[in-house]
Amino acid sequence: MNQETGRRDFLKTTGLTMAGLGLLPIADSQVAQALGKPRQVELAIATITCDGFGDENFEKAFAVIPRLPFKNVEFNCWYGRNLTPNGIRSIKERCRQHNLTPICVQGSSFGASGNVIKDVTHKLWNMEAARQLGCKRVKFTGARRGTEGGLDAIISVLKELAPAAEDMDMLVLLENHANNNLETIEDYDRIFSAVDSPKIGMCMDNAHFDGANVDLMAVVDRFHSKILHIDLKDTERKGIHKVVRYGEGVTDNAGVVEKMLGHGYKGYLLIEMAPPQNQQTLEQDLQKAYDLFHKYER
Repeated sequence: MNQETGRRDFLKTTGLTMAGLGLLPIADSQVAQALGKPRQVELAIATITCDGFGDENFEKAFAVIPRLPFKNVEFNCWYGRNLTPNGIRSIKERCRQHNLTPICVQGSSFGASGNVIKDVTHKLWNMEAARQLGCKRVKFTGARRGTEGGLDAIISVLKELAPAAEDMDMLVLLENHANNNLETIEDYDRIFSAVDSPKIGMCMDNAHFDGANVDLMAVVDRFHSKILHIDLKDTERKGIHKVVRYGEGVTDNAGVVEKMLGHGYKGYLLIEMAPPQNQQTLEQDLQKAYDLFHKYER
């Protein structure tokens, strides 16, 4: 028996013994952490679960998230001050104060009146902001369907971004929205056929696919190797994107996660109940989300 195997067996035996005494819940992820191995699948939370869509400078997010079990945070940097050097330093410092880890920067959508140069420049600066925060991923959705140059403009921008993303070791995540230029299986087929890069992938927003009447399991079957980020939220009914509390809608988040784990998914599971449904019960609602999906961390 080598030293590492012996150490692993000792940790498992000790953990199981303590669990039997009711002192410690044991899980493979805990063993992996004890051995110094990073998790491959982790929960994260988006700032818009607290801030909504307004320019709050993340004040609400930094007030609420530190009181919850989440440590990984996606920052929705949609306003100018978020992406200035001072804004980036402020995010970094507040994360340090609260022991939070920035994991993704979501910028405003693709589409600058069809101006590819402006869009490329904007997305590159988001990538640099993410790098300064220690993130390796940025996320963007599209404009309203048929506007801002449509899918052709997004593809043109991505062709410019892909080499930079590979140089920076940065994932560029394309998030689907209902009634959006990034909406259907066919949209993603066109993109991935035109831009073949390991750094360009999908952020699968389960509620938005439901809202667009796109079959979730068909998305997983077609794109599981390209799905690099999963947004977990619940919509009221198929064909209508209307966010509700977890468990009150029709979105099969658990089914998607389990199917993706079967394909070897590695990445974040993002809590994105936005806008917040009830400020009075917000912390309880987000704690419930953690409790629902924490079991998938590994």
